[in-house]
This record gives sequence, structure tokens and C-alpha cells, in this order.
Amino acid sequence: MALMETLTKQQKMDIRLIGKFVEVYCAGKHGTSPRSIFKLPAMPSGRRLCPECMAFMEYAVDKRIKCPLEAEKPSCKKCRVHCYAQMQREKVREIMAYSGRRLMLRGRLDYVWHYFF
Repeated sequence: MALMETLTKQQKMDIRLIGKFVEVYCAGKHGTSPRSIFKLPAMPSGRRLCPECMAFMEYAVDKRIKCPLEAEKPSCKKCRVHCYAQMQREKVREIMAYSGRRLMLRGRLDYVWHYFF
């Protein structure tokens, strides 16, 4: 609980957003895999994820919390410092592309901004 209190509003929002994208990706790509609840530090509830996606979320949350550019944080794809290793950067691009399209098709127009910018 102490971690949640130390997170900034922007960190909480970013963690919730990547959590939603990973949850949509996991449901679409790993729908038959057994899933359990991944507790996000920025949410009272969690996201239902398979073990592979859960490992990615642990990595993503850790990297977002430790971002060295917190005061001037741009979106990750426009950032001059890449926190993610190359393999995880490719994975997050795949997740964002897959989930972004599905969320827009579901009428989640608030994600359009994040998808394109």
C-alpha cells in the first residue's frame, strides 16, 4: 500500500493504461491460457492475465516506476531514454497495436489519443 501512496498521478494513469492494453492483448492472444489476477499498484482491483503477460506487466510496472525522466516524462515512444530492453520494446509495440485497434473498435475513443500520440 505504501508504494501506491508514493506513485504520482501520471505514474498511476500510465500503469492503469498499460494494464488495460495488456489485459485486452492477453484475452485476445492467450484466451485459452489459465489466467489469474495481477494486482496493479495503481488500482484497487487487478487485471486477469496469463503467466506470460503477468511477467511482462511486472517488467512494465517496474520500469515505469523507475523512469528517470519523471519530471519531464514524454510518451514512451517519443522518449529519448529507452527503459525497456529491445525485446520488451518490440513486445509493447505489438501489445499497443493489437489492443489499441480493439479498444477503438469497442468505442473507447479516449484511447485514440494514446494510440496515435
